[in-house]
Amino acid sequence: MRNTSQRRESILQTLARQGSVQVTDLVDQLAVSAVTIRTDLSALESQGLVTRSHGGAVLVRTPPPEQSIRQKDALHHEEKERIGAFAASLVEPGDNIVIDSGTTTISLARHLRDAQDVTVATNGLNIAWELAESPGVDLILTGGLLRKQSLSFQGSQAEACLQVYNFDKLFLGVDGLDMQFGVTTHNEAEASLNRKMVERAKRIIVLTDASKFGRVSLHRIAQLDCIHTVITDAGISAEYRDGLQKLGIELLIAN
Repeated sequence: MRNTSQRRESILQTLARQGSVQVTDLVDQLAVSAVTIRTDLSALESQGLVTRSHGGAVLVRTPPPEQSIRQKDALHHEEKERIGAFAASLVEPGDNIVIDSGTTTISLARHLRDAQDVTVATNGLNIAWELAESPGVDLILTGGLLRKQSLSFQGSQAEACLQVYNFDKLFLGVDGLDMQFGVTTHNEAEASLNRKMVERAKRIIVLTDASKFGRVSLHRIAQLDCIHTVITDAGISAEYRDGLQKLGIELLIAN
């Protein structure tokens, strides 16, 4: 049996092949009720991925396919290193911070190895490993179910862990940042945990290379009005530079 996320990804794959779908066909294909399919299509429409039509839907955007963490790490490596170093400069002694899993945020972790009097909470197994021997960093690992695709912990245990803390800063990695649909990621459980991180932090800092602008992945983390700062590289377009600044978001370019 498919869960909600898997079912919606399957619908998008069908849309990518065909351009349009009918509710009746999806009912047969996925063995669920018409009510469930209509709910799925409405959810995808709210994310700007499809447009509802009579008896079905038409594809508007195709979310980029998810890559493994090794594949992601090889992409835009120099830009990610500069973004991570810049982000590390914002961490001050005495800070309590939460670092999301990801290949840009792991660059931040590498630049925090010599930090002093900093508490770091993370759901990233690789990020915890980077900081495990740092004497000046107190490390909190959320626990939960390990998602091997991203080396991130997720689920109710991870969310419950975060619930008891308050953080000065959240350093959030994303799979997409769109002016209309906000910041998004591929996995439903990771998006849920990210939303909990947003709730528990005073300052929300998004780390993303410029290739992520204009992308919409399946699961929304937050609208842009929740974001305080975006750190990116010089490849950001004028459209996104102006758009973020008009929203009052602090834009930092890691040159």
